[in-house]
Formats: sequence, structure tokens, C-alpha cells
Amino acid sequence: MKHIVKILSLLVAISAFWIGLLQAAIVPRSYTWLLPIYFVVSLGCYGLLMVGIGLMQFPTCPQEAVLLQQDIAEAKDFFKHKGVDVGSD
Repeated sequence: MKHIVKILSLLVAISAFWIGLLQAAIVPRSYTWLLPIYFVVSLGCYGLLMVGIGLMQFPTCPQEAVLLQQDIAEAKDFFKHKGVDVGSD
């Protein structure tokens, strides 16, 4: 819920800023109408940056990988004893 409130407050702040620029005529109207496009492009770049940073900092857990392989082997043995075809090894 906190994330939704943060997003909505950011959207309201950006909308107020945009409307303020339109009303004050500080920036020419031809540039002001491009602000939503700049915002969407900037948001996309920010999203890609966050995904890239997340991938670079993704933790590797060799111990967990070994445990997962053991769990998979146990599950295959369990299902083989039950008569379920689990595919080739």
C-alpha cells in the first residue's frame, strides 16, 4: 500500500508541475507538451537501470544450488518409486 501512495503522490506532483508550466508560460508551449513523453521515456530508462543493477548485484548461492540439486534428486527418486515417469537423467 505504501508503494501505491508513493507512486500516486509522485504522479500528482509531476502533474502539478506540468500544469504549472503550462499556466505560467515559463517554457514555450511546444516544449511543455513534450514533458509527458520525456517523463515516460525517463521512467523506462529508470526501470531498465534498476533491472540492470539488480542483475549485477544478484547473489550467487552455491550452497543453495547444491541443496536444490539434492532436493531434485530426492523428488525424482520418490516419484520413480510411485511409478511416475520423471524423464531421463
